[in-house]
Amino acid sequence: MIEEMRLRDLGVIAEATLPIGPGFTAITGETGAGKTMVVTGLGLLLGQRADSGAVRAGASQATVDGVWIVPEDGAVAARVREAGGDVEPIGGGRAELYVGRSISSEGRGRASVGGRAAPAGVLADLADELVVVHGQSDQLRLRSSAAQRDALDRFGGQPVHVARDAYREAYERWRSADRELSQLTDDRDARAREADELRAQLSEVEQAAPQPGEDAELAARAERLANAEELRVAAATAHDSLSGEGDEPDAGALLAEARRALERVHDPVLEDLSGQLADLGYRVADVAAALAGYLADLDESGPHELAAVEERRAVLAGLVRAHGTLDAAIELLDTGSERLAELDDDSDRIERLTEERDAAASALDEAAAVLTAARAEAAERLGAAVTTELRELAMPDARVEVTVTPGPDSASGRDDVAILLAPHPGAEPRPVSRGASGGELSRVMLAIEVVISAVDPVPTFVFDEVDAGIGGAAAIEVGRRLARLAQSSQVIAVTHLAQVAAFAANHLSVVKANDGSVTASDVRRLDGSDREAEMARLLSGMPDSDAALTHARELLGLRADVAD
Repeated sequence: MIEEMRLRDLGVIAEATLPIGPGFTAITGETGAGKTMVVTGLGLLLGQRADSGAVRAGASQATVDGVWIVPEDGAVAARVREAGGDVEPIGGGRAELYVGRSISSEGRGRASVGGRAAPAGVLADLADELVVVHGQSDQLRLRSSAAQRDALDRFGGQPVHVARDAYREAYERWRSADRELSQLTDDRDARAREADELRAQLSEVEQAAPQPGEDAELAARAERLANAEELRVAAATAHDSLSGEGDEPDAGALLAEARRALERVHDPVLEDLSGQLADLGYRVADVAAALAGYLADLDESGPHELAAVEERRAVLAGLVRAHGTLDAAIELLDTGSERLAELDDDSDRIERLTEERDAAASALDEAAAVLTAARAEAAERLGAAVTTELRELAMPDARVEVTVTPGPDSASGRDDVAILLAPHPGAEPRPVSRGASGGELSRVMLAIEVVISAVDPVPTFVFDEVDAGIGGAAAIEVGRRLARLAQSSQVIAVTHLAQVAAFAANHLSVVKANDGSVTASDVRRLDGSDREAEMARLLSGMPDSDAALTHARELLGLRADVAD
């Protein structure tokens, strides 16, 4: 519940503190005093859109601060901590939550939650757990089928919630299978073309059978064959110089002669040098042998081999052009085969997904039937309970029916829910959107909330002139029902009717003062004679009228029978 709210420079309210607390709080005041600004301020704390037009004339910004009492370890506290804030334990498993909102005259806004700055969206998240707000616009929402379905689901309790959750799971499974099957079917032609192209590419690579690094090796081989004669002359000349097959002394013979000259004498240094000459001789012999092999290889090669090498290089060049690199072409043999197997599996996948989709559709039909049955049972009970409640709201002959009829598939089920009202005997039940006046709709909405709150309590209800269009005995019963609702939830009602305000345990008055230039409002808590005077003003416009005061005291005495 909200314990206290402070407003500054909001609309006509210069500065005000609203001590609210548990139970039923009524907020009254003269027309134009700023009662609606209280609801506006509460809306800001609940994350509603901020309007710079709400900033009081001449002020730079408007601010609203609130203190909520919440469970110390509940969903609200968890969301606050997730946003970086915290709550302050006050004992008994409860904690205080401080929230704030400011809006500048230029339209810039700030929000704080649990002592930390936070987006306004966090306030909106908390609002879902904290408050239900009803005003004239909220009565209009009751006219929609979706809002009426949500009201029925709330009343239906666990049986409807379980059936709805099961339906949503089945719906998501069916939609996922249907979406995948549709995409696969729609893409079948494109996938067939991809498979044909991939087969052609794989066939080309398989026929070429490239090897890693083959293109580099062939390039070197082609370079050698293209310059074979020049290479042969160079290698032969070097070979002759080393092997002694020409007319000139060869390097090997000269090294042998030098080694023998050193071996004729005995000196440690010369002996070491002689060994080095022997090593050089062996190395020269090895190089000469390698040159001989090189020359033999060149002799075996010819123009036909060069042509074959160039032809092979052309094949590999085609693969490189098609795939970027030779390695990419080789890799395609692995990855392409896997992709081709996946593409070729389309027919099997379509058959398999069709079976899965059909099975999911059957499960969805069953889940929808269970949900419809649960809603139909709850609808009968809700209609009867609201009808009974309306009799207590000065609509003794009214009858409410809640119908559940087939509707389009959606994530919320296949049901259209309608709340029908027959306001008097003999009248055909008609949708509340067409069959209820403003005052009747207010009472139907209140009756629904009273009935639903018995099975699905809401921490705080805010009613903004929900009693519009009614008066007399009907207004008294509205006040009585608000007081009964306050036995399980906090109720805040902005009202202009004394018959409603009389049942509040906490009465706040928005007071307008005028200093000649600036109109401002304050909020006061009323007790005793001050409350009687405000009630008299609401009844007659004259706070000091003896007759009105007597009537006010009589109304205030009605609170005693609320618990009956």
